[in-house]
Amino acid sequence: MTTYRTTYCTTYRTTYWTTYRKTPRPPRPLRTLLTVASAAFALVLGGTTVATAAVPAPTPGELRPHTIEAAYVSGVSSGGYLADQLHVAHSALFEGAGIFSAGAYDCAQGSVNTALYACMGTFMPRRTPAQLEQSTRERAAAGRVDPVANLSGDPVWLYHGGNDRTVDRPVNDDLAAYHRDFGADVAYDTSSAAGHAWVSPLGKVSCTSTASPYVNNCGTDPQRAMLTHLFGAPVNPATTAPLDGTLVRFDQNRHVPGGSAAAVSMGRDGFAYVPKACAAGSGGPCRLMVALHGCQQTYGQIGDTFMGQAHLNEYADTNRMIVLYPQATTSLDNPRGCWNWWGYGGDTKYAEKGGRQITAITNMVRQLGG
Repeated sequence: MTTYRTTYCTTYRTTYWTTYRKTPRPPRPLRTLLTVASAAFALVLGGTTVATAAVPAPTPGELRPHTIEAAYVSGVSSGGYLADQLHVAHSALFEGAGIFSAGAYDCAQGSVNTALYACMGTFMPRRTPAQLEQSTRERAAAGRVDPVANLSGDPVWLYHGGNDRTVDRPVNDDLAAYHRDFGADVAYDTSSAAGHAWVSPLGKVSCTSTASPYVNNCGTDPQRAMLTHLFGAPVNPATTAPLDGTLVRFDQNRHVPGGSAAAVSMGRDGFAYVPKACAAGSGGPCRLMVALHGCQQTYGQIGDTFMGQAHLNEYADTNRMIVLYPQATTSLDNPRGCWNWWGYGGDTKYAEKGGRQITAITNMVRQLGG
């Protein structure tokens, strides 16, 4: 694995620095976000077995308005970083965030080197939570993110596994400190032996591994803990019956500034799981959860695996919750299909309201919320 990481990182840095006409740095042993392991998925199921149907086949359609009482965002790795950026930039829109393995808001500071060496591994110094908090206050004063007062009291649920060697524990600790300092209600789970992954009772990768498709099974149900904390109340058990909702496959181009999803390293298709109760519009409003995959987890790379194993749809059916699954894609300066948390593609506003991916996703959220 060490040899692979070194080879991959050398190739990645060479691609990046060649693109910007700079000399690549010599290779170092560093961590990479959701590194590709083997072409074959690990099929070891650790822990308990949960009965569930496969995610429904995608149905072509559009995002249509529903009565949404609250919106939340969750993500893993690069998706965890973007989830935090969405929450901070639009704290008037998102009521809380659930994050697997990521660091504090704008840790990367617009630099791929800082992202790799300081915000995943800890080979370089990084900005302290206090420094990032001050930067956030300045952006809020300029209207580039929502007022930081909105973050006070917001539920933030964090998770970091003991065998995660991709995002170091101190980096994840900074994320917890950042939100606690702003007065958020932070729950931080570090009890697991998980590798770098989204952890779910439907995962097919053994708990301690870091391997594609990066959905691990540790014999626990983090989604129940996350949703309980975010909603501020116990949730109904996840269904074990076949899912009753529809997986809507929609055109992301319609929601991206400029109309080209590919131009901002997003896929053509996005997805939304709409349970029957929410589609019917009966029984009251629904909640909305935005779920952001990590690197190497896009629909173009692993199909519906993340959507099918994230263990959110099963809770959606029993808790009146729509799940939005936006999709990143690969590009020249984003070869692994990561979300933009370091400013690739020349997007200097990537962590703010004006960020291209942030704008696209909030457009989707507002379309679903009418």
